[in-house]
Amino acid sequence: MNKKIKFQDLGTKDYKDTWDYQEGLFAEIVNQKIAKRDQPDIETNNYFLYVEHPHVYTLGKSGDFSNLLLSEKQLQEKGATFYKINRGGDITYHGPGQIVGYPILDLENFFTDIHKYLRYLEEAIILTLAEYGLKTERSPGETGVWFDVGTPFARKICAMGVRASRWVTMHGFALNVNADLGFFDNIIPCGIRGKGVTSMHVELGKQIDENEVKQKILKHFKELFEAEWE
Repeated sequence: MNKKIKFQDLGTKDYKDTWDYQEGLFAEIVNQKIAKRDQPDIETNNYFLYVEHPHVYTLGKSGDFSNLLLSEKQLQEKGATFYKINRGGDITYHGPGQIVGYPILDLENFFTDIHKYLRYLEEAIILTLAEYGLKTERSPGETGVWFDVGTPFARKICAMGVRASRWVTMHGFALNVNADLGFFDNIIPCGIRGKGVTSMHVELGKQIDENEVKQKILKHFKELFEAEWE
């Protein structure tokens, strides 16, 4: 099993370009797995991408288009784009001030359990936020990381949506660090009505060093997955 993960920070990158790049890495790993049947010594690669997207809304494969509250013209006026994509989950927003992480892993290098994989993604974020004195948790039946679950003040700080095939993952998580929350007013986030969205800078009342947050996430991700960074 190869527990080394190739890390790349793509900086600011268009959503579609990044999606195509993910698909290429995903296909590479799947092809390695197919080749491995005849050549057991072949190792499959693992990747972890960081990226920040220009304003974009994405809708998961089972999502409801009516959760986007903007017309095509209004999207253009806001300088935002929209894509229907092949991850799980409903609609979400990506933009500046948000850390987006895309682990593209062969889970057979770690464990073959999608439920456990999602819980580990959540745990990496929960542990990171705890380092800033922020107490977050899971919400039963709702993937992601939340504040004040079960109260009228429940609000999501990190959305998640993944795709997995042949135990290879893509897509991932989006953590609001210094995000402009006004862009969430144009959707019903994740298709969940009556619950809010928040960001680290709102909860802490100051701008947050995004590079520092990225390093903390990587630390906890490495420990949870018992991995090595390349």
